[in-house]
Formats: sequence, structure tokens, C-alpha cells
Amino acid sequence: MIRYQRPARIVCVFGTRPDAVKMAPVVHALRRRSNIFNTRVVVTGQHKEQLDQVLKVFEIVPDVNLNIMQHGQTLKDITVRALEGLDADFQENAADICLAQGDTTTTFVAGLAAFYHKIRFGHVEAGLRTGNKYDPFPEEMNRMLAAPLATWHFAPTPNAKENLIREGVDRSGIHVTGNTSIDALKWVASSGYKVDDPVISKLLHHGNPIVLITAHRRENWGDPMRSIASAVAELAARFTETSFVVALHRNPIVREILCPILSNIDNVFLIEPPDYAPFVMLMKAARLILTDSGGVQEEAPTLGVPVLVLRNTTERQEGVDAGTARLIGTKTETIVSEATQLLTDARAHLAMAHAENPYGDGIAAELIADILADSVI
Repeated sequence: MIRYQRPARIVCVFGTRPDAVKMAPVVHALRRRSNIFNTRVVVTGQHKEQLDQVLKVFEIVPDVNLNIMQHGQTLKDITVRALEGLDADFQENAADICLAQGDTTTTFVAGLAAFYHKIRFGHVEAGLRTGNKYDPFPEEMNRMLAAPLATWHFAPTPNAKENLIREGVDRSGIHVTGNTSIDALKWVASSGYKVDDPVISKLLHHGNPIVLITAHRRENWGDPMRSIASAVAELAARFTETSFVVALHRNPIVREILCPILSNIDNVFLIEPPDYAPFVMLMKAARLILTDSGGVQEEAPTLGVPVLVLRNTTERQEGVDAGTARLIGTKTETIVSEATQLLTDARAHLAMAHAENPYGDGIAAELIADILADSVI
């Protein structure tokens, strides 16, 4: 515990759309305590367009944008450019605390850069584990490498806390807060946002049931992604009065697999990556979500939407245990069978839709800001 005679200098670092969504409530909570914290925002730009639109929704203007994104960038490229950029920023702008969120390369590098400059590091959404360092890749290892660098571990669930304790993390530095994604989701869902994208607006008002699909993870590239696409095509043929909405990822590797299989199917709609707020509205309207996204596994239960997780492992086991999500892998026949049950069996759908969300109640950011304030005043 360090006391300051001035507001503590705190820098929030993030680089991708999911990180921006989950860090936005924390940034606002810290800035509401301007007598305690002098808060700066540094974005790496690991994602670009997707990051910019989230910043706009949450009315956050970064103090620094490192703009590291380049076409065809590798993990090495992201790591090196982010580290060089953050190292230069920390040299120029002294900080007492650095915060980063989740499992991206930006998060691990922020912790490493903070360590090099002897800046105390706080890891938001700490302790998620699958037990397989290559799945999800590279996210599982990013989280594991961030842990020993952190002073504060803001675990979203008791299970995440137990993971950290098993790895030898000091209990006194672990705080169960819930997940800040729920804070962000509730803010947008209750904002009265009006969708101006004509394609999404038409889907929302068409009246057909919606199945929302997102798939992008590295471990699903290749044959698993083809299996997912084939499953969506088969489901679309079975449920002709249902709209299957595929929110495409910007990565060309993903598009080159999904688009040839799913184009020209009347009730399959391939849409460009929606901004965060329209995506929330699509989730609210969905009957079912098929996804390999980690964040969607947390968000959909708050909206009462069942989730089928298109992965072989998940670091968010709490949702599976609570019954809000099912981990079903990527085999075509399994996806078709599981989705068919939830689209035809009202009792099975209701059980998942009404299961309790284990990821918090929307006050995680306030708890994080209070914990940090107790450490510096």
C-alpha cells in the first residue's frame, strides 16, 4: 500500500474491441474519482476500426494511440510494436499504476512494460483458465504470463480466484468483482440506442426468429471453421423461417472460409462486423447464439439468450456449470443437433434462458475503482 500526496497517476491500456468494451466502465469509474486518480488512456490499436467505434460509443478519447496495427501482422509483430510503444510512453509519462484487461497480447505486454518501469500492474478479468496453453491460443498463455506481473488480480468469479490461488498467487491481491462486460452491456442495453444500420435494422424488425453466429478464433481456423459454416448451412435449410445472422470478422482467413459456404442462402445474412451497440441489440433480439467468443459467453446470459460455445475448451466454465452456455465443439453434426433442440424444445430453451448469470451484477468497475482507491489514499 502506497500513499500519495497527489492523485495517483493511473494508465489504462487496451488494444482490441473486447478490451475497450470491458475497460470503458473502469475508465469512467476512475475518472469519476478525479480527486484520487489522474487517469490516462493509452490504446495500442491492435484492432483499429472495431476499437474506434467502441471508443465512440463510450465517449472515451485516448490520450495516446500507438496505432500498431498493420496488414498481415503476426503475434511477434504485435508484441514487439506494442512493447516498444508502451515503453516509450512510460518513459515520457510517469505512472504509478497500469491497468489492462483480459487475455490479449496488448494485456500481457502492458504488464511486462509496467514491470520494466516498476509500475504496479492491475489485471482486470484475471484468473480465467482452460488448462491448455495452446487453447485458446495465444490467450491462455497471455493470461498466465500476466498473473505474476500483477499486484492486483481482479477476478470476475470465485472460480477464477481459485485458479489463481492454485498457481500460488497471494490471496491478499485477489479481488472477486464480477465482470465489467456486464457493466458495459447494461449501460448500452438500457440506453435507448437506435440502430441506424439499414441491414441490422431490417433484421431486427423483420419478425423472424434470429440465430446469431460469430466465429473467429485462431484455433478454429481451417477445418473447424468449415464445419461451423456447414452446420449453419444445414440449420438454415431446416429452419427456413429463421434468420441466421453471421457477424463476420475482419480477418480474411475467416471470411475466405465462411463466405463461399454461406453466401447465396436466402435466410443466411452475412453482415460486416457490427458496432458494439448494434451488436448488443442483435444479441437482445436473438433466439439463440452460436459463438466462439469469450465475451459473448458472459454477455448473452444477462439478456436471457442461450449460448452454444463453438470451442473444445472454455476459460469461462462458470457459464457452462450454471447452464447459461453449452460447450459443444465444432463438429457439424453436434452443432446441428444442439441448435435444433434449442430451436424446437421450448422447455430446454427456457431452462438455459432463465439460468442465473454467474458473471456479476453490473457494478464491477465501481468495485475495482474502490479497491484501487483504498490502496492509494
